[in-house]
Amino acid sequence: MQFVPKKLYYKIREVCEIVGVEAHVLRFWETEFPSLAPPKTKTGQRIYRPKDIELLLRIRKLLYEDGFTIPGARKQLNMIGSSQAGAEAEESVELPAPSIPEKAPDSAPASDLLRKVRAVRAELENILTLLDRE
Repeated sequence: MQFVPKKLYYKIREVCEIVGVEAHVLRFWETEFPSLAPPKTKTGQRIYRPKDIELLLRIRKLLYEDGFTIPGARKQLNMIGSSQAGAEAEESVELPAPSIPEKAPDSAPASDLLRKVRAVRAELENILTLLDRE
């Protein structure tokens, strides 16, 4: 999604509509991504700048479309940020393309992995059941 800014600052409700997530998700992402720190008004209301919204859209793409975990998305953003900072400091540097294996190694059959995922899921459901009882 291409974001075209129409004003200097946006309220959280407007940003929710642009990014397509709820306000609590935006607030959570602020705790997880140090580079995301929208300023607040005297009353404590967050005001998002166009650069904050662009960052939020990148985070959303990494998490929801590209399938990164939060730590993975944070690492990806740090790599992008450091490469942009390096490019600004120097002339463009040609980096080698990452090698992608044509076929994933068969270190464990898919059925074993599926069995492990199901076991972990069952454990998590048990923990949630115990927490609900408290």
